[in-house]
Amino acid sequence: MFFLAAGAAILLAGCNLGYLARGAYEEARILWNRQPIDRVIANPELSPEVRARLQTVLAAREFARDQLGLKVGGAYTTVTKVDKGAVIYVVMAAPRDSLEPYKWWFPVVGSVPYRGYFNQDQANAMASAMDATGYDTMVRPAVAFSSLGFFDDPLLSNLLRLDRVELAGVITHELFHRTYFLPSNVMFDESAANWVGNRGAVEFFRQTEGENSADTIAARGVYDSDLRFAHFLLQAQAKLIRIYASELSKDEVLRRREVAFQEIKADYAKLKPALSGLERFDLDKEPLNNAVLINYLIYFHELDNFAALERINHGDVRATIASIIDIAKAHPDDPFYGIWEATSSTAPN
Repeated sequence: MFFLAAGAAILLAGCNLGYLARGAYEEARILWNRQPIDRVIANPELSPEVRARLQTVLAAREFARDQLGLKVGGAYTTVTKVDKGAVIYVVMAAPRDSLEPYKWWFPVVGSVPYRGYFNQDQANAMASAMDATGYDTMVRPAVAFSSLGFFDDPLLSNLLRLDRVELAGVITHELFHRTYFLPSNVMFDESAANWVGNRGAVEFFRQTEGENSADTIAARGVYDSDLRFAHFLLQAQAKLIRIYASELSKDEVLRRREVAFQEIKADYAKLKPALSGLERFDLDKEPLNNAVLINYLIYFHELDNFAALERINHGDVRATIASIIDIAKAHPDDPFYGIWEATSSTAPN
């Protein structure tokens, strides 16, 4: 299961009144059922494991505010019980000979490469319809979201199944969305939030528990694995782009891409045992197509350049987050290029 955020498009917008009304209803239901985390923690019948996770949420949000400079507001001071593992089912699509995703346009967030449903059958129906017209498709569950600061988002109870390291990363990820969001550039928004979330989790545990604590070591393992996985995806992307950019017939392109998909899956199967914190990924087992690969690329694009920006900032994570936002504001059309330019034009000390 993919535990990262789906984004706010599903809850903030829609292309018809029925879709929008359902999103508004679900958001209102989530907000109406909020309970203060402090009150829940005070319940003597609460299990120690759940209490520890809720305390981690409160501590992580305070750390994000005080040490990372993120805009926290009243987010994650409450918890809402949800009765299912997935809150939203996300549909993604792409042409069979391209890694350019199909995009839907919504108010506020602009063009996004997914459409979300609260009903899995509706999501599957949309995917089937697009598949019938010649697109690669996928449907995936999403268990977290951000309203981008429009509301004081509660913690959803399904996230309490995560361990403390994953939970701190998700909370920090979502708080970055609350702090900064670039409309119509989901790949930047999610990759930046992914880097900030997992790098922020390392810093959270390092400063609160110590350099060599088990949680710090685990968080660092997740972060390092993210960078390795991002590099793997870059190679996979390059392999497919060479095929799609060729002048071969469409039938030959489709034949060669299937060979490439099998090679990518085999390579990932070799890499997977060395990755930490990525157990939720089944790239070696699930059917692979362009939509599936784009789903991963959205969250792991050019993470090395974010890390390089941190080195320029002498390991100061708060300063690096501020730099990411400043560069994105200065280069809204291509923030990845802006970060690459900033890291390549400055010689390391």
